[in-house]
Amino acid sequence: MNKSDMQYLPLVIIGAPRSGTNMLRDILCRMDGVATWPCDEINYIWRHGNLRHPSDEFPADLATSFVRGYIRSKFDWVARTRSAGVVVEKTCANSLRVPFVDRVLPEAKYIYIYRDGIDATGSARLRWTAEMDVPYLLQKLRFVPPTDIPYYGVRYLGSRIHRVFSKENRLAFWGPATKDMDELVSQFSLNEICALQWQRCNELAERAFEGIREDRVVRLRYEDIVTDPARQLTRILNFLGMVAEPEVVAKAVSDVSASSLGKGRSAFSSDEVAHLENLVGGTLSKLGYLNN
Repeated sequence: MNKSDMQYLPLVIIGAPRSGTNMLRDILCRMDGVATWPCDEINYIWRHGNLRHPSDEFPADLATSFVRGYIRSKFDWVARTRSAGVVVEKTCANSLRVPFVDRVLPEAKYIYIYRDGIDATGSARLRWTAEMDVPYLLQKLRFVPPTDIPYYGVRYLGSRIHRVFSKENRLAFWGPATKDMDELVSQFSLNEICALQWQRCNELAERAFEGIREDRVVRLRYEDIVTDPARQLTRILNFLGMVAEPEVVAKAVSDVSASSLGKGRSAFSSDEVAHLENLVGGTLSKLGYLNN
């Protein structure tokens, strides 16, 4: 099982891109004894040993003894260097491979956060067309396995070159790589790509959590945490068996804002919204975002 002798709880946040995963991680890490990596995501760590797998959809059997040991050693590093009793991990691509993650971290608990898919799509499409963020890249580079750097360097350069020549001014890839990503980027518009990416992340996460004990998973709507953050954080702390004074909770969520609610949707015309709702309507309905 490759468990270490260190005593800490791995807490894995599962969510599609632009669903509040960053915000949630940052809130949790304001609690005593809770820590994470000093960078945004660690997909490079999760992919080590499976570098050339064509997507982020890893079956559980890719979690070999070597892979489990390597990933767990990185969790151990956070627990040790930050004196953490809870190690929070947030990588959006993990929504595509929860059974793999669970094979690596069978003792983990999960927070599954989800958001209105049209809102998330409107936000995600901005990331597909974003300029290079050098400080952000340098933070993540620290945690790329050295032997994997050449592979990622070539991929990143290719994506940036693609952006120069793209009619939509977009990257060749961004976010979780679904198994049909090549087909998506060649056949669909950017809006559709973002919506289908959101759908795949949530559908696979939903399916995976059906096979994991309920006491290991807490579900959270993005809309709930931005409108009532103190209550939702308290609910999460209860789930983790942690207690915090009300003033500590209030301070941890003091910068949470609901200003982004509906922002992504409002970037689309009514026809665009209707088209996207038709495209991913089944998942929107399942998550409670479509009433018809």
